[in-house]
Amino acid sequence: MYTFSNRLKIFAGILIVLGLLGVTYGFMSSHKTLDQVKEMLAAEASHGGHGDSHQTEEHVVKGGNDHSDNAHDTNSHGALEDAGHHSSTDAHHGDEHAKHVQHQIHNRPWSALYVAAFFFMMIALGVLAFYAIQFAAQAGWSPLLFRVMEGITYYLLPGAIIVLAIAMMAGDHIFVWMNPDMVNPESEHFDKLVAGKSGWLNSTGFLIRGIIFIAGWSIYRFFARKFSLAQDEAAAGDNSNFKKSFRIAAGFLVFFIYTESMMSWDWIMSVDPHWFSTLFGWYVFASMFVSGITVIALITIYLKSKGLLPQVNDSHIHDLAKFMFGISIFWTYLWFSQFMLIWYSNIPEEVTYFVTRIEDYKLPFFGMVAMNFIFPLLLLMNSDYKRIPWFVVMAGVVILAGHYLDIFNMIMPATVGDRWFIGVPEIGSILLFAGLFLLLVFYAISKAPLTAKGNPFVKESEHFHY
Repeated sequence: MYTFSNRLKIFAGILIVLGLLGVTYGFMSSHKTLDQVKEMLAAEASHGGHGDSHQTEEHVVKGGNDHSDNAHDTNSHGALEDAGHHSSTDAHHGDEHAKHVQHQIHNRPWSALYVAAFFFMMIALGVLAFYAIQFAAQAGWSPLLFRVMEGITYYLLPGAIIVLAIAMMAGDHIFVWMNPDMVNPESEHFDKLVAGKSGWLNSTGFLIRGIIFIAGWSIYRFFARKFSLAQDEAAAGDNSNFKKSFRIAAGFLVFFIYTESMMSWDWIMSVDPHWFSTLFGWYVFASMFVSGITVIALITIYLKSKGLLPQVNDSHIHDLAKFMFGISIFWTYLWFSQFMLIWYSNIPEEVTYFVTRIEDYKLPFFGMVAMNFIFPLLLLMNSDYKRIPWFVVMAGVVILAGHYLDIFNMIMPATVGDRWFIGVPEIGSILLFAGLFLLLVFYAISKAPLTAKGNPFVKESEHFHY
């Protein structure tokens, strides 16, 4: 049985403390007044950067409202009135723009926290789906890895509750449709399209659906773990608990494929309620699936390096790396399908999603594609490389970083616009949830023997060679 070392607990604790400090700093530094934002915009305008685009925007507005000089040559009083009109119009436009930027700055720490929370939650959810698939398929190669998978899925319940809690507390800092003015016809912020979706996009429905998702996933995880441990204690030849695991896995996968899609609409796609994609559920699934499998591989390699999984051989590592490679290709297929079809059709309300990311997020957008496709393709295509632990670890770290950027690209453009940066709030949020993830996962792994000795396929797994 694995013993949760004090050294690892201390390391996880340090990550959590550093993360909390970073998150706290992010919230404190985002509380800028309107005057501070105006000073910041003026400084940016004088030094280029963000100010260039805003200067151009202001110039267009001014030019659009301008009048011919000849029309006022003979009426100095009219000219003075017009100048006063321009001055008030420009001031109003400047105030509105400053308020918009102020809101984006306030959104950033919430968004950074949400991206990191969702990223670690989706790893646990991806592992739970992979675990259920192993039972439903009655796979013979993977039972030696079941305790690792069960340990990772322990994070799902607290992780998903945290994501839902952040979403509800953040409100319109992340989900603009949570602003009641957007569905109020008498408000200047009324949005007809958002109001038309209010039957689905409302806080009550959002919360109820979230509770149903989390409850369904957690109930399956509870019983799957219970039956797995019970099978270890069963008499020889008694596979009743394994059969129960098989049946509930098949039922869970049906529930999962529906709820995962709805979860991706609610928890990610609705940050930009003017845009939608029919591929989005599958796209998010591919990201969480490959991230989950990658974490299984990394933790398995770590435990094996400590001599705790002696029966896990390079064929098991090879198969995990094969899934990492295959699902990376699947993710790329979905990414390209979504991008190509929307870009080629060139429908304004659809293509704006990618225009925003290409213009304002060029480095993380294209960098993410390189990290999630080109890097795994080059490193893991060769079958021999899939058997080399440090090679798999190197590929895994890049894949996880790439899929963090994937979630970052899904959330940030709709919440912070071009005010993005990977700084203290983002890194602090990653450290906070990485520490919590390690603490809970390795605690769960330490609570049961690392070999599912009662599983009827465990002998096949022990002698697995590819």
